[in-house]
Amino acid sequence: MSVAGSKPFMNDRVISILSPLILLGLWEICARTGLIDVRFFPAPSNVIRHLVEMIGSGDLWRHLAASLYRLVVGFFVGCIPAIVIGLAIGLYRPVRAAFDPLISATYPIPKSSLLPLILLIFGLGESSKIAMVAIGVFYPVVINTAAGVRQIAPIFLDVGQNFGASRFNMFRTVALPGALPMIMTGVKLGAGMGLVLIAIAEMVGAKSGLGYMIWNAWELFDVQTMYVGLFVIAIIGFLLNAGFDMLERVIVPWRKG
Repeated sequence: MSVAGSKPFMNDRVISILSPLILLGLWEICARTGLIDVRFFPAPSNVIRHLVEMIGSGDLWRHLAASLYRLVVGFFVGCIPAIVIGLAIGLYRPVRAAFDPLISATYPIPKSSLLPLILLIFGLGESSKIAMVAIGVFYPVVINTAAGVRQIAPIFLDVGQNFGASRFNMFRTVALPGALPMIMTGVKLGAGMGLVLIAIAEMVGAKSGLGYMIWNAWELFDVQTMYVGLFVIAIIGFLLNAGFDMLERVIVPWRKG
């Protein structure tokens, strides 16, 4: 049973590794044969070579460290209150009545369009970049957390109330475990949105970060450096998703299937 169950998993893992390699191989062939304009689509081998050069010079590490710092801090600033508010929305009708209209009204606003306002409020320093990430993380997490609590069978909430569980214990022993699968979905979506927004925020009013590196390379028409930045962002996104998948298998073991 376990062997048969492991085969699809291994096949999926192989496919997930091969699919980007095949895409890069086709890209390389098209670049080498002249099917695409290498001025705008340089061969992946040249991009990887330039990436190694930037690693050796230390330029890439400086920009990567700045982006990761802003991403991590902004993630926690947005994620923690989103989980608390989402649990409260799912558990208590007055809280839901107070927050639902606010979230419904502000969620459709494109987060990138808030950048001028964020810069006006927080200035050009680190706070504006962290705030952009926090806003992008907040909405997916709070919406999925609230939805996760609402999906909990009412009998579990009734049992907690009948046994006199305090509000904190209801949060800790009923709402949080029951909503964890949806919370993890929101966390993964929020992390991806945060990565997108930090790249956008760094293109304006920053002197470091992957977004700044890409924008500066565009101004200098340094196409290979632009692709290095895009490749690194793609790798970070892949690693974030893989890391959260591993975390989910640990803290939500009943969702392994």
